[in-house]
Amino acid sequence: MAEPVKRPSIKPFGKLIRATLTDHLDLRNGLNNWQFTAVSAALGLALAAGAVLAAGPWDSGQRKAEQDWAAARARTGGAHHDPAAPDGPAPAPSAPAVLAALGTAADAPDGAAAELRAVLGPLLKDPALGTRPSAVVIDTATGKRLYGKGADTPMTPASTVKIATTVAALTALGPDHRIPTTVRASADSRTVTLVGGGDPTLDRAALRSLAADTARALKDSGVHRIHLRYDASGYSGPALHPIGPNENIAPVSALMVNEGRLDDTASGPAPRSGDPARAAADAFGELLGKAGITTGSGPASGRAAAKSRAVAKHLSTPLSGLVERALTNSDNDIAEALARQTALAAGRPADFNGGRQAVTAQLRKLKLPLKGANFADGSGLNRQDKVTAALLAGLLARTADPDHPELRPVLSGLPVAGFSGTLSGRYTTKSGGTGLIRAKTGTLTGVNTLSGTVVDAHGRLLAFAFLASGTTDPSAAQSALDSLATALAAGKR
Repeated sequence: MAEPVKRPSIKPFGKLIRATLTDHLDLRNGLNNWQFTAVSAALGLALAAGAVLAAGPWDSGQRKAEQDWAAARARTGGAHHDPAAPDGPAPAPSAPAVLAALGTAADAPDGAAAELRAVLGPLLKDPALGTRPSAVVIDTATGKRLYGKGADTPMTPASTVKIATTVAALTALGPDHRIPTTVRASADSRTVTLVGGGDPTLDRAALRSLAADTARALKDSGVHRIHLRYDASGYSGPALHPIGPNENIAPVSALMVNEGRLDDTASGPAPRSGDPARAAADAFGELLGKAGITTGSGPASGRAAAKSRAVAKHLSTPLSGLVERALTNSDNDIAEALARQTALAAGRPADFNGGRQAVTAQLRKLKLPLKGANFADGSGLNRQDKVTAALLAGLLARTADPDHPELRPVLSGLPVAGFSGTLSGRYTTKSGGTGLIRAKTGTLTGVNTLSGTVVDAHGRLLAFAFLASGTTDPSAAQSALDSLATALAAGKR
């Protein structure tokens, strides 16, 4: 039985948070826009301070305990899922329960739908949102749709499709699943094969560890010279995304180091290798050489012999961490890998089409509205992707459902307005959503989207999706979307 996570008391922050919430809820009707902005920022910072103290660093504390508990309950994850069932806390309480615990009323008022119509209707008429924008708002505690406009119209989601990709991967594999990279040696130890399992985040340090373990095993067998191979056959189909060579995504490969980046960046656009698998094998060969193993003329593509044995192995960050990184940074390479991992779990070809079929099948299990949906890729770079606002908001409502704790990393991975990821530079001025809104962004030429969660002025945790197409000014479209999300946080003024 795992030892329960010990967290510092948040009592020193309770009074501050309670006072901030009370002022926010009682005085909001008398605030003008800039005053609401100031109060919202203070509320966001107060809640953030309490959350950090309670949860601890990014990879520890309450959230990690929730993920461990969720993974154990799900009992999924394939060969690399830890079957142990550590005890842990129940899923984090919903926003209404949290606010009630702080002594703040959280009951949704009558006429909530009418209130949202009055607030969102005029904002959706902003010309910056292009032609016929769609919107859905769901109360996650009840599952009730509070607002809908064009809710069932399939639209291009851009990167908000990553919400669907990550939900499908977690449903198929579980949050504790890890992607392996292995090194296999032939029976005589004269041929060594680096086998990619599809981890796009494999880094130089991990590759160095693999080389060190491999060299040690070979030397123990009296071998100092080998033929080096590399195997990226775990993925099939075209490696190039339909958008072609692009700094936003590397050729999709089961073997790559640092997402095929040719610089030292960890996120965002970057020059990419045209052959990430060969580049990884070249780097591995160099590291073997430094460890005292000669690889001759260099690596060749090929599969490991049938009777080969594993001499080294590296496991990726748990799927929960990959999901969070994919959402926070809008990481296209991780998203495409997650779609293929979902396909592999379903026994389908690990290509774009197999990913589409597998993601669709997993979401169907959640009984969500899939009419008109098309998951042409996992990242949202393909304009053939189609989802509805109802589907995106429904997915987020599912992630908040206590019956689906395995999906919690989707919520924890959403960028925080004004603080993290792709929202770090938004909601920083003239906005009341700072610290209150968590949302996935989406941007293509002529397409701007935003989908996430927000705690409104009544204490409800709302899931929302706003999709706009035919936009001509990306900056203005983003501002209009941010205004919609901020309006949810503010409620009727």
